Amino acid sequence: MIYPETFEQKLGFDQIRQKLVAYCLSPAGAAWVDKMRFSSEVDFVKILLKQNLEFRQILEKGEPFPSQHFFDATDWIKKISLEGNWLEAEEFLHLAYGLETILACKTFLVKSAELYPELHKLSQPVTITSQLSQKIFTTIDDKAQVKDSASADLGKIRKRLRDEQSRLRRLAEQIFRMAVQESWVPEGALPTIREGRLVIPIQAEHKRKVKGFILDESATGQTVFMEPTEMLDANNEIRDLEHAEKREVIRILRDLTGDFRTQLPVLNAAFQFLAQIDFIRAKAKFSLEIGGDHPVIEKHPELIWYQAKHPLLFLSLKGKRDVVPLNIELDQQDRLLLVSGPNAGGKSVTLKTVGLLQYMLQCGMLIPLSDRSRVGIFKDIFIDIGDQQSIENDLSTYSSHLRNMNAFIQHAGDRSLVLMDELGSGTDPNFGGAIAQAILESLLKKRVWGVATTHYYNLKLFAGQRQGVKNAAMRFDDKNLVPLYVLDIGKPGSSFALEIARKTGLPQSVLMEAEKLVGKDLAGFETLVRSLEKERVQLAEKIKKMERQEADLKQSLAKYQTLSSELETKKKEIIGKAKEEAANLLKDTNREIEKTIRHIRENQAQKTETLRVRKGLENLTKKVNTQQVQKEKPVQQKEELKEGDRVKLLGQDSSGVILAIQGKNATVQFGELKSVTKLDRLEKITGAVAKEMASRLTTSSLNVHEKRSTFSNTLDIRGRRVDEVLSLVDQFMDTAILLGQSELKVLHGKGEGVLRKVVRDHLRRYKEVASISDEHIERGGDGITVVVLK
Repeated sequence: MIYPETFEQKLGFDQIRQKLVAYCLSPAGAAWVDKMRFSSEVDFVKILLKQNLEFRQILEKGEPFPSQHFFDATDWIKKISLEGNWLEAEEFLHLAYGLETILACKTFLVKSAELYPELHKLSQPVTITSQLSQKIFTTIDDKAQVKDSASADLGKIRKRLRDEQSRLRRLAEQIFRMAVQESWVPEGALPTIREGRLVIPIQAEHKRKVKGFILDESATGQTVFMEPTEMLDANNEIRDLEHAEKREVIRILRDLTGDFRTQLPVLNAAFQFLAQIDFIRAKAKFSLEIGGDHPVIEKHPELIWYQAKHPLLFLSLKGKRDVVPLNIELDQQDRLLLVSGPNAGGKSVTLKTVGLLQYMLQCGMLIPLSDRSRVGIFKDIFIDIGDQQSIENDLSTYSSHLRNMNAFIQHAGDRSLVLMDELGSGTDPNFGGAIAQAILESLLKKRVWGVATTHYYNLKLFAGQRQGVKNAAMRFDDKNLVPLYVLDIGKPGSSFALEIARKTGLPQSVLMEAEKLVGKDLAGFETLVRSLEKERVQLAEKIKKMERQEADLKQSLAKYQTLSSELETKKKEIIGKAKEEAANLLKDTNREIEKTIRHIRENQAQKTETLRVRKGLENLTKKVNTQQVQKEKPVQQKEELKEGDRVKLLGQDSSGVILAIQGKNATVQFGELKSVTKLDRLEKITGAVAKEMASRLTTSSLNVHEKRSTFSNTLDIRGRRVDEVLSLVDQFMDTAILLGQSELKVLHGKGEGVLRKVVRDHLRRYKEVASISDEHIERGGDGITVVVLK
């Protein structure tokens, strides 16, 4: 149930219908817009939303879905259904074009059945074949004329007609030349047609000199148009042939109409499909315009929305300023939300946003909110918005509000959504607030869902104490006295009445008197609410700051852990290598000693041999000492480090700057990371090290040359989604700018132009872009974007 009858006008849905009609390509599609209705059937709503989403994806990808010849065949089908009636040739031609469009739509959806399953299901009842349109094209040409070949009789009649017309022209030219020679013809006049017959203009004073019939005369009466006797028979013959031609054409069209009369069920289904596709396409176009998306659909009532926007407000402010999005949560525990705050602070807009988006969704339209939002399905929506005073029914504004409240209490249930603006207003505040509280209590007992706005303090206190309803406030800048249009759930809002009155320039004495009249309790409550609001804002800012700091800390910790892990790995590699070298050296030394002992024993310690072996041992000792010196050399020759030196970790490539030295430890800045490490693990970057790093840069430049050799200046993004395309374009532009390219091309196809617009808008953000234009018409036109870089 939707209440009241003026529901759509009050929420602005009638304006959305008008926009959808403007997007339709045919009156048949517009008729579907008029038939669009609110539905509480969950599965049906899901199918409608899926159809909308699939067609939006077609538009986003710029796919070549047919968009021409969306004709409304309603009148044609009615004419065909009448026995003995026939369609005119032009109507048949348009019917053929429409049939070809239907076949093209069906072919597209059959090929894309996996991508667009719900749209494909719509095409399944369509059983027409190309034979129907071909039957028309064999009979009627592209100028909407029945072809000579449509029948043998028509061909003969038209041949005779052309022959007679040719003979009549020759005869007319002969008589006309003679009349000109006799100066009977007005200067500049030529043979012409009157009443469907070829005639010759003759000056009135010479009309008796030409035998024939006068068919007409000029406005001045100085010229008469005569049909000479010699031309009479030819004109009569032509007239008879024209009638015969018309009779034969009607017979052909009647027979063709009869053939199509047997196909009426097929035609009905086909053009019903075309009209429905037109309607879905219009919804998809509107979804793109407002940023509509598909939220999570729940079977039972639920209202947990993120980043919701009023679509009409979004369109009206587009290009001027952004709409502040709405976040709102209603669940099984808290079904009612009481919104308070200053006038013009956005309370009514919040109410209308909830009502309009819920109604749009249950009419099968995508709505502008985050796709992670959860939207339930309601059985009823009731609204009480605006001044509903009625002179005809002798109702005041307050009486009309009460009548609506009565309808809510009588008909609303646990699957109903109730929206009430300025609850309790319009009468004595003491009684109005009490009645409003009683109404809220009654709705809570019936477990009704809803949103209400108010200024009454008793309702704010009620919402703070009663389970099932919670307070919410529209955020307000009390320093500048301007609304922020942000909904804060969980606390009541202040009306800022005195502050706004002070801003308008009311005398201070009047304001002080007003504060006295209000009383300390009420003024204190207002002050407490504003104080809580300030503290809440400050706390929110501190929380955001701490979250940012925590994120930075996590990032730094991750970098440190990565660096520490790399250092530990390198350390283990170096120690393992050193142990291996030491083991090999010890093995070689032991081998030489054993060899020496064996030689001494075998040669019975002869002096000459002993000297030779000893000399060999001395050489081995020198070799070992040399290796030991080479290992100790970096330590012995290590330069003293000081603050400001550029250093690197032993065994690592990353370099940094010493910030401070404390004993044997140093604080080093490695890029964005600060690290404390031992001095003996640091090495000052010398000329040799710098040379080695330069060689690495050379290697990097070789990578750039490799990129240049494989880079293509054309990016093909046809058939891709918008969210894929932007990252591809960014990567393509980064590489092109790095390589110093001068001209690039982005191949996106024509389609609906959505992909082209998104790509070009994104490219204009690059300061390196000098110009953006279409490719030459012979090389692709507006299906390719040419980008010239500075």
